[in-house]
Amino acid sequence: MKFARAFAMTLISRFVTSTVALRSTILLLIVVVASPLMAQSQPEDSDASSSWPFLRGPDFDAVSKDAKLADSWPESGPPVLWTRELGQGYSSFVCFGDRVYTQYQSLSGQFVICLNAETGDTIWKHRYDWPYEAVGVYPGPRSTPTYNNGRVFYAAPSGLVGCVESEDGKPIWSLNLKEQFRGKGTDFGYASTPVVVGDRVIFPVGGKGASMVALRVEDGSIAWKSGDDPASYTPAIPISFQGKTQVLGYLENALVSCDPETGKQLWRVDLSEGYDEHSTWPVYQEPYLWISGPFRSGSRLLKLTSGEKPEEVWRSSKMSNDVVSSVLYDGHIYGFDLFDVQAKTHRTSRGIFRCIDLLTGDVKWSNGDGKPRRSREPDPDNPIIGHSSVLVADGKLVLFNDTGELILARATPEKYEQLARVELLGGQIVWTQPALLRNRLYVRNHSVAACVFLGQPEQLNSERDTPVLAVTDISQDSYGNLSSLILPVEREYVFDVPSMQVFLRWFAACMTVLIGSAFAAGTVGLVLKRRKDNDSSPRDDLVRPIFWLLAFSLGALGTTFLGRWLDELLFTWPVCLYVVFEALIFQAQLEKPTAELTRWQRWSPRVLIAVFAAVCFAYFLLCRRLSLLFEWSYLVGFPLASPLNCLTRKADGGGFKLSVARWLLTVAAFSAFYWSGVGLLAWKYGIRWQ
Repeated sequence: MKFARAFAMTLISRFVTSTVALRSTILLLIVVVASPLMAQSQPEDSDASSSWPFLRGPDFDAVSKDAKLADSWPESGPPVLWTRELGQGYSSFVCFGDRVYTQYQSLSGQFVICLNAETGDTIWKHRYDWPYEAVGVYPGPRSTPTYNNGRVFYAAPSGLVGCVESEDGKPIWSLNLKEQFRGKGTDFGYASTPVVVGDRVIFPVGGKGASMVALRVEDGSIAWKSGDDPASYTPAIPISFQGKTQVLGYLENALVSCDPETGKQLWRVDLSEGYDEHSTWPVYQEPYLWISGPFRSGSRLLKLTSGEKPEEVWRSSKMSNDVVSSVLYDGHIYGFDLFDVQAKTHRTSRGIFRCIDLLTGDVKWSNGDGKPRRSREPDPDNPIIGHSSVLVADGKLVLFNDTGELILARATPEKYEQLARVELLGGQIVWTQPALLRNRLYVRNHSVAACVFLGQPEQLNSERDTPVLAVTDISQDSYGNLSSLILPVEREYVFDVPSMQVFLRWFAACMTVLIGSAFAAGTVGLVLKRRKDNDSSPRDDLVRPIFWLLAFSLGALGTTFLGRWLDELLFTWPVCLYVVFEALIFQAQLEKPTAELTRWQRWSPRVLIAVFAAVCFAYFLLCRRLSLLFEWSYLVGFPLASPLNCLTRKADGGGFKLSVARWLLTVAAFSAFYWSGVGLLAWKYGIRWQ
């Protein structure tokens, strides 16, 4: 019986084993045969030819794999498929199918907007926040939306992030990163584009225990948070090393790598101490990682290893990147080596566009002389690229520089070879990275968006029946470099609060203008006096208007001419604000008149109120246009000056001593006006005497 039972169990075991083997073989055959069919039926999201889903394209490298570009354009430029008005913002476009998405702001708020890719018509838009403008510069959203699996993810400068349906813009979820994780944030608004890795959307945040944060795509809930480093402006960066995905955080003072599933820190490289920032995308080609930053910090190449952290291959003072990123193609890096400390919003940035060897850092060619571009008039013998974003497609560089010019050049380390060039979006400084899909380039600035066709003309003719536009149909202005005319000298670190020593030098320059104008006005008043010969004091009603006119003129011109003469920024514009305010106080009807007023006496206060408001508004606009980020504070100095101005007006009458007293009160009033503005900055930013 035992033998029979054992024999039966053996037969059953062999039968089961044979059945499992046969089943496995059948399944393997099904997989092999069905694989081509499965590949053909993958979701559209995986088709690189139908999507540019992220700021730097489907592979995060600013390289288009399928584009076929024309070798040149007519002198009038490439065909324009559409152009339209669009609000402020630095967001680029992302593309999927027949739709493109971007972000912008108007006076009514910030929006994610979906456009028809072929016509530019609005399909939907979703308002998510109020308008944003940090310290008078960088208006609007900085980050670019991300498309993934039927959803669009966005980030706002306030730290608000969210997700909407790509079909109709219906909100799915949102939260504020700064509030949720108590992050310090960045000084000029949150700028990191959302990065989707699997079922996680990853952000650098910079809070305690939350330098990097992953949210679940489905509902925005927290998947993990990691690290204590302060964040910067660069998005999270997915890379693959030895077959595994890592997510890099290019933070304020460190470069870190995290596991995208758990947030565990894999390695870390310390970069700097104190204030620093990074806003450009590193370049990666396994196992090499190239990084760059502003403040003339240059660049370095790291080699990833299986050890605790990467090895440094080389370091160079060349190729400092800020705002616009470099690109890697065929073993060489193409990008703009910034000579300014940071990229400029009010003028073209100084620097040289270079091609360098990835593995050695050797410069293959350079374009430009490092000086500010005073004009966009092209020099056919020496075409300058300028501060430019760059894409690579079909062996060519597609360059879009900060003055709105579109340039086509050959991507070769041999030499710079320009193929075509056209002024596309003129009149503004442009930092927005273009997007390229199906040979269509989507570009924008703070007011206009456009789509231009860069492919072969015969391809466009076969795809489109409607007529195309020309570059001249795009609304644009001629670029004017106000900075070179008004500010011959700039502070090197314009985003740093001036020191007390700087404010003291500016105060001395302003007092020189005021006292010099007072002496000149008094001299003119003595010459033109109408009083008796034995009265040696000039009439104040004549001297004051002359003083106001002289002080305003010298204050307006002093910054420019003193800068050219002394090669130093001496800010004298506060004098203009003060004298207009003093004139308003002197002409105001503070008491009930004892006699009938003339027409001028009735209207002069109203005229001066209008002039005062216009001067303050013009002052604010100029400060913003020229990136004078802290000088607006003088606009708050009027309340402390007004009591002393009223005393000066009351001290009427003849006599030398009374005249001197009035001028001393004027000096005291201006001092109160000036230092109350400085005091506000000192209180806000903690300025101390050094």
